Amino acid sequence: MHVLVTGAGGFVGTRLVPRLEAEGHTVTAHDLDVDITDADAVDRAFARAKPNAVIHLAAQSSVAASLADPEGSFRINYLGTRNVLAAAQQHGPGARILVISSGDLYDQGDADARPRRESDPLHPNSPYAKGKAAAEQWATCEAERGADIVRIRAFNHTGAGQTDRFVASHFARQICDIERGTQPSSLRVGNLDSVRDFLDVDDVIEAYRLLLNPAVPADIYNVASGKPITIGEILETLIDHSSVRPTIEVDPDLFRPTDRLVGDATRLREATGWEPRIPFSSTLEGLLAFWRQNPR
Repeated sequence: MHVLVTGAGGFVGTRLVPRLEAEGHTVTAHDLDVDITDADAVDRAFARAKPNAVIHLAAQSSVAASLADPEGSFRINYLGTRNVLAAAQQHGPGARILVISSGDLYDQGDADARPRRESDPLHPNSPYAKGKAAAEQWATCEAERGADIVRIRAFNHTGAGQTDRFVASHFARQICDIERGTQPSSLRVGNLDSVRDFLDVDDVIEAYRLLLNPAVPADIYNVASGKPITIGEILETLIDHSSVRPTIEVDPDLFRPTDRLVGDATRLREATGWEPRIPFSSTLEGLLAFWRQNPR
């Protein structure tokens, strides 16, 4: 395939593009060189490439950043997606399009909530999630008109190279700073009791690769482990793999009410055979190794 990837310079994109190229695909990679909120710029990029597959990764991906700039987040996540879909259908008719959304679209329920299925109602509760939900709804409208659009609700994923704006990487960076003596032996945290569903980024990339296959139905798919883990368990695993035992300090600016969000990926597994393969403890070891080698 000739695959156009938006957001190719981000955490997932920098790992996905080489994987696609290694499998023999031709890849046109765009990142900050094309402003996805600029419809004309997006149209020109697609007119040059004429792809027969698209993976739309470009997004404002931080909940915290979306709270600071709701309008900017919505423009990128919703209007940017509309521009990409319009250009893809104009210059790549019939292309398989992956629109990357988020597990954050679901209600982040109480501690006993079951894993979320694709048929569950949506309850986005941040500007980030609301923009993603609007983008997915637009993509669904286009799919109902015949476009080959796969909508992917990816749950939390991490790995070496992820920015420390995200919780596991934030913990790992602080632990490595404590190890090297550049941070006092106190680690700032939010709510450690909340429950999430975490994957290694390379398992998520494998799901995207499988969903590029036009033989897979163009549907909505969760990409999730189905395994609940508390934020505190992530922290303890990181500390166990380190050489320090820091004191824990709750930062009110990071604290949010206790909630739970776990996904059910049965539909993806039945459609593609996908299963997560990488133990999450190995993922966390890789995060520590990254921050030891790349001090901030």
